[in-house]
Amino acid sequence: MSYISEMRKYIGHKPILAVGATVVVIENGKILLNLRADTNTWGIPGGSLELGESLEETAERELKEETNLDCDSFTLINVFSGNEFYFKYPNRDELYSVIALYSADNFKGALKATDGESLDLKFFSKNDLPKLESRAKLIIVWLIENEYI
Repeated sequence: MSYISEMRKYIGHKPILAVGATVVVIENGKILLNLRADTNTWGIPGGSLELGESLEETAERELKEETNLDCDSFTLINVFSGNEFYFKYPNRDELYSVIALYSADNFKGALKATDGESLDLKFFSKNDLPKLESRAKLIIVWLIENEYI
């Protein structure tokens, strides 16, 4: 059971701080997005830090779980937090995200949604983005403004 799930037993749906890693995978100028099963919107692969795990380990684990991709190394791009990274899930769980954004360097593997959290995986150009989850939208706007995609 994940740390967040364990904490939810005690605090229910009340807001919590959630620290995690999100991984930007760029190929041919396009960004990899996952269609999230929980919100039915597109997001960037990533998830919450588990006890004893480094943010880089979280990035590696989440990338593998959500996309089936492996990566030799990750580069920290930015850290996002604050009121605009508040999120309320359809199940009413509330959180304030602290997101370490990494780029995947030298990724490899066959792209495949394997964990049940992702319904689909696709690469999108910045001019053809689908309906985005709110935090992903903020990050992608930042990535475009800073010429990462």
